[in-house]
Amino acid sequence: MGFGAIIIGDEILSGRRQDKHLAKLIELLGERGLKLSWVRYVTDSRPFLVKTLQETMATGDVVFSFGGIGATPDDHTRQAAAEAVGQPLALHPEAEAILRGKFGDETTAHRLQMGVYPVGAAIIPNPYNQVPGFSIAKHYFVPGFPVMAWPMVAWVLDTCYAELFHAEDYVEQAVTVWEAYESQLVALMERITADYPDVTVFSLPAFAEADRRRSIELGVKGTAERVAAAMAEILAELAARGFSWDDKA
Repeated sequence: MGFGAIIIGDEILSGRRQDKHLAKLIELLGERGLKLSWVRYVTDSRPFLVKTLQETMATGDVVFSFGGIGATPDDHTRQAAAEAVGQPLALHPEAEAILRGKFGDETTAHRLQMGVYPVGAAIIPNPYNQVPGFSIAKHYFVPGFPVMAWPMVAWVLDTCYAELFHAEDYVEQAVTVWEAYESQLVALMERITADYPDVTVFSLPAFAEADRRRSIELGVKGTAERVAAAMAEILAELAARGFSWDDKA
C-alpha cells in the first residue's frame, strides 16, 4: 500500500493558481516516516474525474484528493466519487448536524449540499470552518484551501494510519558536491549501484547561475544500514578525488 495524491483544478493546470498541496503533503507524510508514491493533477471534468478515481481506487493505495468538494456548479468531485464507487449521493446525517449547527437559521438547501456524499462515506472533520470533507474507498476528499485541507490530512494520518508511522526502515541521505559535473561521478554512481543493488543512488545537478555555484546533490535511498555503508564509500571516494561537499539538510 502506498500513498497518493489527486490535485484537482483547472486553475492549477492553466497557471492561474500555483499548487501548494504537493510539497505540504510530502512534508506531512515525511514527519510521520511515510512517503508519497505518486501524484496526479486533474482537470475539473466529471468524466475525467470518474475515470481517474476508478483507476486510483483499483490500486488499493491511500489517496488524498484536494479540491472540488464545494456546492457550486464547477465542483464535481463529490459526484465523481459517487459514480466511481457505484453509490448514490445522499445527505450524510452527521454532516447535516454539523452544517445545521454552524449555520443555524441560515441553513439552506444549497449549504446542505456540502454534506451530500456517496452513500457509505465517512466524514473528515474540518477545524477551520467545520464544513467536513469525506472519505470512501481509502480516498480522502478535502477542500482545495490549504488552511482547511492540511489540518484535515494530518487528522486522517494521525487517526487512521498511526500504526504505519516510522514502520518502514527507509532513509535518504545526500551531500551537495561543489564544482562537480555528473560525468565526473557517473562511474562512482555505477559502482555503488552494482555493489548495493538494494539501494537507490540519485543525483540532482544545479548549474552555475548568478551567485549560485555549480553543484550536484548526490545521495542514496534505502534501509538505514545500507545507506550508511553506501554513503561512507561515496564520501571516501569524493575525498580521494579532492571534491568538497556539504551535508544536505
